[in-house]
Amino acid sequence: MYGQQQGGGFRLSPKLLIALAMAGIALFKYCASSQTNEITGETQHINLSPEQEIAMGLQSAPGMAQEFGGLSRNAEATALVKQIGQQLVASSDAKRTPYQYDFHLLADPNTINAFALPGGQIFITEGLLMRLTTDGRTIDEDMLAGVLGHEIGHVVARHSAEKLAQSELAQGLTGAVTMATYDPSNPNNGAYIAQTVANMVQLKYGRDQELQSDELGVRFMMQSNMDPEKLIDVMEVLKQAAGPNRTPEFQSSHPDPGNRQAHIREAIDKYKRQ
Repeated sequence: MYGQQQGGGFRLSPKLLIALAMAGIALFKYCASSQTNEITGETQHINLSPEQEIAMGLQSAPGMAQEFGGLSRNAEATALVKQIGQQLVASSDAKRTPYQYDFHLLADPNTINAFALPGGQIFITEGLLMRLTTDGRTIDEDMLAGVLGHEIGHVVARHSAEKLAQSELAQGLTGAVTMATYDPSNPNNGAYIAQTVANMVQLKYGRDQELQSDELGVRFMMQSNMDPEKLIDVMEVLKQAAGPNRTPEFQSSHPDPGNRQAHIREAIDKYKRQ
């Protein structure tokens, strides 16, 4: 029971009072940590400074590279990735941020992936890079710019730091829900409910962040005189790579490539009007 009637009044159980206190502390900490992002104009709940983000990214980069077979030995392709990445930064609003951008090509030829660590460390696998072609042979620089622009968007929008704060909030709320719903006769029930709540919160934010990075990628490409339509072509590559048995969008942290294409077109129209 969550409470009981005593003397004509209602009294909360100690278990629920503790749960409410835990939830209140988690929410207060999350809401109290707010910063305005200079590039996006958004107010975000973030606990880290840019310097801390940079340090985290630099510390994590070697380990992440090893998970994908280490850095590529293809010197020409590596140089192209670094050239396009730095061109995007130098010609766009990303230049106004304090981050230390570096672009890495990973040796993994089978995994189709690109990702960004906090603070500016950005990676793309050979498996994805070699699919960014219009003729099956030559890497399309604008398609590559679309991928890297999207990842720069994650850094600029501080998505990793935002995700960390959300994760801390989810952990606090999970603990509170577990405490409130704990049933000695069914100890797994409360934990299941709590984890479901936490997962749904984090999935929602994941989709929003991906769409925002697509839009920022369009913005950075246009500022760098690159063809933003090629980001739509990248979505076609991802769609083909996923095949017909894609995970439904609602159950995925990434939006469906088809829906992303529509959002990218809207972003292109938006920045053309500005």
